[in-house]
Amino acid sequence: MHFRVLARFTCLSAAMFAGVNIAAERPARQAKVQSARARSVPRTSDGHPDLEGVWANNTVTPFERPKELVGKESLTDEELSVLKQRAARLFGGGGDTAVGDALFLALLANPEQHRRGGTGDYNQFWTDTDLVFEKRTAQVFEPRDGRLPPWTPQAQLRQAAAAEERRLHPADGPEKRTPLERCITHGAARIGFLHARNNSYYQIVQTQDFIVIHAEMIHEARVIPMDGRPHVSPEIRSWLGDSRGHWEGETLVIDTTHFSPKSNFSWASSSPASITMGSHEHLHLVERLTRTDLDTLQYEVRADDPTTWTQPWKAMVPWKRSTDRIYEYACHEGNRSMEGILSGARADEKAAAEASKKQPR
Repeated sequence: MHFRVLARFTCLSAAMFAGVNIAAERPARQAKVQSARARSVPRTSDGHPDLEGVWANNTVTPFERPKELVGKESLTDEELSVLKQRAARLFGGGGDTAVGDALFLALLANPEQHRRGGTGDYNQFWTDTDLVFEKRTAQVFEPRDGRLPPWTPQAQLRQAAAAEERRLHPADGPEKRTPLERCITHGAARIGFLHARNNSYYQIVQTQDFIVIHAEMIHEARVIPMDGRPHVSPEIRSWLGDSRGHWEGETLVIDTTHFSPKSNFSWASSSPASITMGSHEHLHLVERLTRTDLDTLQYEVRADDPTTWTQPWKAMVPWKRSTDRIYEYACHEGNRSMEGILSGARADEKAAAEASKKQPR
């Protein structure tokens, strides 16, 4: 009897200590895996990870967590499989066959667009890309609820004022339209699910002293010094802000400040706030680019503006390596929409003036 008890105690103790050993060894194994990944990443002559090449953001993960997925940070294997099947039908020429399941449609595309039964700005031809599927249900990972923090009272006043200005003077001249519509800039830190799958390519050129990130959208290039120079004077403001880069281990860190008050910080063009918030001179961006394997570049951004949000927020998207080339966007040359917007506004004004003349006095 005593032998059996002792034997059971010995076996239980061995199992407990084995569990402790496994738990203790887990960080070591993870470190070995990370070290192996680091060794598999190509490197430049100065020893840093080689980020050069063309990368595409084709994730289907929405920017903010849809209301249908509140409290659900990740999908199960089964749900991910269903998501891929429905994406194949939705983007494979099957039209709206996936409509009706709000949970999965919210992950695949702008749900309001498909509930209306239309294609939006572009049909499936333009979004027929190599989609990237993840178990994550939001690109935003801080706050944990996957949603942007609330606006500050100051930001709410700006939003209301901007909305009223847009209502009263929507197209007095091109200056009243967004920088994107005017082919000036799409804005730094272009994240958000409506940015993926269309003009979603980036080309990185890397030297020891500079990093250049060339975005396909509006063919703009950010030239980022890596030589340790300080930021320019706060009196100098620019559309894309003033960026400075440095390495933290395997990660390229880009610190950007000094945005112009007219800058379009386009984190998610599906949100009216990305267009109407206005002033961004207090915005501070920290972007982190980490090459996690041969074909994946993890892009993470932290946005902090105490005049806009009640707390900073973070989001991450995977960029996949591509063998495709980036071609000229030629936005200005084909910007017929601006002509239509302004001429349409003049026609509305003329019609309103004529109607006013007909009113009895």
